[in-house]
Amino acid sequence: MTKVSFYVLNTDRQEFSSGYRPVVRLGSIPHQQRKDIMAKKEQLIVGVDVGSHAVKVCQLQQTNKGYRLLAVGNAAIPPGAVEDGVLNEPDEVGKAITSLLKNLKIKATKVGISISGYSVIVKKVRIESMEDEELAEYIEAEAEQYIPFDIDDVYLDFQRLPSSGSGKHNDRMEVMLVAAKKEVVDDYLDMLREQKLQPVLVDVDGFALENIWQTVSPADSNVALVDIGASKMSINIIADGSSVLARDIVVGSDQLTDQLAAVLDIEFEEAEQVKLGRVTLTDEQQGEVEDVFIRICTQWILEIKKVIDLYSSNYPDKPLQDLVLSGGGSKVKGLVEFIEKEIGINVVCFNPFDSMMVNERKIDRNYLNSIAPELAIATGLAIRPAII
Repeated sequence: MTKVSFYVLNTDRQEFSSGYRPVVRLGSIPHQQRKDIMAKKEQLIVGVDVGSHAVKVCQLQQTNKGYRLLAVGNAAIPPGAVEDGVLNEPDEVGKAITSLLKNLKIKATKVGISISGYSVIVKKVRIESMEDEELAEYIEAEAEQYIPFDIDDVYLDFQRLPSSGSGKHNDRMEVMLVAAKKEVVDDYLDMLREQKLQPVLVDVDGFALENIWQTVSPADSNVALVDIGASKMSINIIADGSSVLARDIVVGSDQLTDQLAAVLDIEFEEAEQVKLGRVTLTDEQQGEVEDVFIRICTQWILEIKKVIDLYSSNYPDKPLQDLVLSGGGSKVKGLVEFIEKEIGINVVCFNPFDSMMVNERKIDRNYLNSIAPELAIATGLAIRPAII
């Protein structure tokens, strides 16, 4: 079993017959370590987020005044090239990444990626309280009982969670356990190496989102981070500065587009524009669109509510202040207002570049604002140091 760490930012290596392979890094950056990264002004990796429809890339630079955005963009990949986080067509995805890096004039080769889907298990477990060294030994010996995979087939990581504050069970502790299937992770690493890139970090989507939110957010509030992609929704609830509940759910904005295309008898691409409110509709069509919207988005809201209700039952004294929305699906017209009405919580549309320095002669601000929601995960990867 390979042991990996949430906290260590430098990437240790394991020697394989084909050379060196980086150990996976899963999880959030502690607050003090995040401040240290800012202070050191280290060279950062290039964040590469591989979705089911597109690859997204972000490159940042540290300065005395914060982060400067150097390059950002996305590129479409063929349908089916990536499904549920699994890399089906590595050559096509690799070419898309290389072409995008070339178009953005990014010469750096150290990159970080994140994973999601069935190949990743994130689970909170309650165990007897113990010291860190003893905890590491316990996890190595007992993790298999919590994970539906053979322990030899996964990269494993864990993080101690803050106390729920009840004071009733001081002899118990909560631990966030993360397992990622080696086969899936290694396919991504091999694909990147084929493109002459050097992967130094593998994270989980929800934790990459957490890192960028806590890096650029001015307050340490309790929030639900919800990233809606084309085929997957990631939810990560942050309380007292730490992730306490994380879920990947197989729903996404493609559901909405597919249903709109079927109801209106139009092509997928036109349905995408309808979804974003960019097409003028007849009164009859508007009614049909609203019916689809309510039906599909209600499914999303029910899934979000399940996670929030679970959190509230475990942490009744730590109410959520905001729901932070990101991902391409967050751009669906009317979604923010619908969520606020149905869940009764303030919704924040996350733009990770709001407080960053941008050279508007090179990067158009309107373009940046339009793609910002779907670049949140890539940006969360791009704040990591490149030093190995």
